[in-house]
Amino acid sequence: MFVLRVKCEDKPGIVAAVSTCLSNAECNIEESSQFNDHVSGQFFMRVVYSPLTDSAQKTFCSNFEKIVRRYDMHWDVHDCSDKVRSIIMVSKEDHCLHEILYRWKSGNMAIDIAGVVSNHETCRKLVEDHGLSFYHLPVTPDTKAEQEQALRDIIADKDAELVVLARYMQILSEEFSHDFSGRVINIHHSFLPGFKGARPYDQAYARGVKLIGATAHFATSDLDEGPIIEQETVRITHADDPKKLRVLGRDTEKLVLARSINIYTQRRIFLNDARTVIL
Repeated sequence: MFVLRVKCEDKPGIVAAVSTCLSNAECNIEESSQFNDHVSGQFFMRVVYSPLTDSAQKTFCSNFEKIVRRYDMHWDVHDCSDKVRSIIMVSKEDHCLHEILYRWKSGNMAIDIAGVVSNHETCRKLVEDHGLSFYHLPVTPDTKAEQEQALRDIIADKDAELVVLARYMQILSEEFSHDFSGRVINIHHSFLPGFKGARPYDQAYARGVKLIGATAHFATSDLDEGPIIEQETVRITHADDPKKLRVLGRDTEKLVLARSINIYTQRRIFLNDARTVIL
């Protein structure tokens, strides 16, 4: 099976044109979803389909070029059996990394982990015990440019598509965020209100919040302001001390990040300016 993704200005006849092109190429539609954003005027479509003959896929891609030109589409096609080549980045906290490694090892996450990058040595044994390459890239304000270039080299050498910041506690540069737009997923705690800086769970406890949560989003040059992929909240009470909040927060973070990775690997995410469309 394959996944077709389409984004273009909304016009009449798009769904019919896509469906007819697939049918004429002897491809069977297994799943289809679409969304017309009336605010931006953009149309989004995701179709899972199966070629019914050996030549069907090639025929469809060739014929679909005419549809693309007619509607001025941005489009891509992905083989559902292909795993997403990924680099995982982590600092010292390993709860998100543990969750990713477990799901990857058990075959429940469609990624091919090309390596784990960290600015600390803390997670080396965990990573190498899973038979994966560990890259220690320490960073200081004076070496940030060199460290990011080393990271770029690893991504290129490993032909990685996706970069997952699994509690990687360094801010990526504006240049890096721009060059890898839509390919870097970050996870962070999110509260109502939001608490930035050190010891956020202590801040939340001091303010007596009733909800804590986590947000997975694409990384941008604006810290924690990128297009949101997935979120979750947990209700708490006055009896939950900062230690309990940290436990609940870590559980929420790892689950939200894992869900966001799965959404990405299923090719469900469309960027729509500062927002995402998930089909």
